[in-house]
Amino acid sequence: MTAPEATVVAVQEVEDIAVEGLRWLIGAARETPGGGLGWPTKPSDDALEPMLYNGTAGNIPVLLEAWRHFGDDSYADTALRAARSLADAVDDVDDDSLYFGRTGMALALRAVHDELGDTASAAAADRALKVVRSRFDGTRWGELFELMGGNAGIGLGALVAGDAELAVLAVEPYLRTAEQTANGVHWPHRPGTDGRMHHISHGTLGTALALARIGAATGRTDLLDLALTAVAGVVARDEAGPEGFLVPHSTPRFLPDLIARISYGWCHGPAGDAQVFRTLRDVTSDPAWTALADRCWHTVTHSGLPERLRPGFWDNNGRCCGTAGVLALACDRIAEQQDAFDFADVLVTDLVTRATRDTEGVRWSNVELGPPPRDLEPQPGWAMGNAGIVRELLRYVRLTRGGSPRYVFTWPDQPPVPA
Repeated sequence: MTAPEATVVAVQEVEDIAVEGLRWLIGAARETPGGGLGWPTKPSDDALEPMLYNGTAGNIPVLLEAWRHFGDDSYADTALRAARSLADAVDDVDDDSLYFGRTGMALALRAVHDELGDTASAAAADRALKVVRSRFDGTRWGELFELMGGNAGIGLGALVAGDAELAVLAVEPYLRTAEQTANGVHWPHRPGTDGRMHHISHGTLGTALALARIGAATGRTDLLDLALTAVAGVVARDEAGPEGFLVPHSTPRFLPDLIARISYGWCHGPAGDAQVFRTLRDVTSDPAWTALADRCWHTVTHSGLPERLRPGFWDNNGRCCGTAGVLALACDRIAEQQDAFDFADVLVTDLVTRATRDTEGVRWSNVELGPPPRDLEPQPGWAMGNAGIVRELLRYVRLTRGGSPRYVFTWPDQPPVPA
C-alpha cells in the first residue's frame, strides 16, 4: 500500500518534528491569572478556549503524552498550569458536552490528577460533573443530541469518569426518541433538521458507541440492544461491500452545497466507523465486528488518501477529519493485528512533508475551499492542530521502536488496544 514514490521518514526525524510541534504549541499559550496557561483556538484569536475539541482541555493530553514519552518534567509542569486555568473556567462555560463543554474539561482535569496527583484538578473535575448533572432537563442538555455536543458524549465522559449513574441518565432518552428506519433506528443530531447523519461525530454510530459501552458496563441490555439496532441500520447503507465499507455522510443529504456526500476520516467516514466496530468487538466478542473494521480499513487504504486528489477530497492534517485521525487507526491495527507499517509510514511521511518549520517550531495548516482555496491559520488544538497530530506522531515513534501502543489518556470514543 506504500506509494512507489514515497520516501519513509526516519523515526528520529518524526520524533524531532513532534518536539518542535510541542514547542510551537506551548509557545502559543497565554498566561492566565494565578499562574495558569490557556490557549485560544488559533493564535490570532483574543479569547481563550477551554474545550476539548480545539482548546485548552484538548492540549493537556498531548502534554501528558510528551511527559511520559520523554520523561521531561517540563511537560508535566505545563500540563499542571493548563489544568489551573481549566479549573478556573469550569463555572464560566455555557456548554456541558464532551467535546465542547464541561464534560471534556472534567476528563482532562481528571487525567491530570490521575497522572500527576494534583488534588485541585480532581476537585475541579468533580465540580464540573456536578454542574453537568444539575443542568440536565430530563431529555437533553442543549440543541445537539449526539456524541460531540450532546447526550452520547456526556454519557461516555461520565462513564470514563466513574459516574455510571450519570452515564445511564444521559443515554436513556435515546430509548424513547429513536426513529425507525427500514433496517434499524437513528436520531436527528439537532431539532428541526431533515438530514440524519450516520457516522461517529454527529451521527448514529457515535450514539450507538455510547449506548454500547454504557450498556455493557452497567448490565443494561436494553441500551446495548438499541446500539446494535442502530448500527444495523447504518451497515445496511454500505455502498462498498463486500470488501470495503463506505456509507454516505447523511440521508437525505445535510447541507449538500457545503458538505461532501462521502468522507473517509474519523468524523464522517470509515476511519471513525472502524473505531465503533472495534468497540462492538470488545463489548460483544463477536468476530463479525472485526471483519467490518477490516472492511473500513480496506476502503481507507484504497481511497487515495493522503493524496490531495481533488479540492475537498483530502485537505486536512488534523485528528478530527484528517490524516492524524487515520494514523490513529493505523497504529491501533499495528498493535492489535500486527499490520505492516506501510500505510502508517505513508501517513507520517505526508504529515512531515506538509509541516511548516521555522524558528518558532513546527505547525500544520489545513485548507479552506475557495474560490480560491487558501491555507488556514495553524491551530494548537486537538481537532485540527498540533495537539492531535503530535499525539499520534509520538505513538507512531513508540511503536516503531517496540514501545507501548497505549496512550496516557485514552479518548472515550477510541477503544484502547489490549494490554
